[in-house]
Amino acid sequence: MKQPVIIEQLSSIDTYIEELSELLIEVVEDGASIGFLPPLSREEAENYWKSVPGSDVILLVAKVDGHIAGTVQLHLCGKSNGSHRAEIAKLITHPNYRRRGIGRLLMEEAEGIARKENRSLLVLDTREGDPSNLLYTSVGYLLAGKIPNFARSADGGLDTTMIYYKNIAE
Repeated sequence: MKQPVIIEQLSSIDTYIEELSELLIEVVEDGASIGFLPPLSREEAENYWKSVPGSDVILLVAKVDGHIAGTVQLHLCGKSNGSHRAEIAKLITHPNYRRRGIGRLLMEEAEGIARKENRSLLVLDTREGDPSNLLYTSVGYLLAGKIPNFARSADGGLDTTMIYYKNIAE
């Protein structure tokens, strides 16, 4: 029997920093293109999480049986001409919990919060060819374009990034 997935918004990472750092290290080692290259040190992972969340960054976690199985961030644009938009960032699911709908649940919750924050446009980017592309298109994101040679990969090559957007105005 599958354990239920509970989505929570964290205002502080203090009690979760070890678990979040382990998650980040695990997904980077598994090949995720989320701004880090393997090997990712515990210190680097912890320093990253200490910068999240913030006044314009909302951090959501998915818990299964009390353990963090995934996260996503909603970055609210603070510019006066961008107060209607936000960016979806760092959607990650622990390899042991993939294919259970956790990414979809995190995306739905992030979109709900974006609406409450009066955001009507969401944007995100992901590496070309990653499974995340299928998730994003399946939940209504549209491809705006792609940028070649955007991010360095673990093997030293340069990967293309795909830019997506979704209008969520009701």
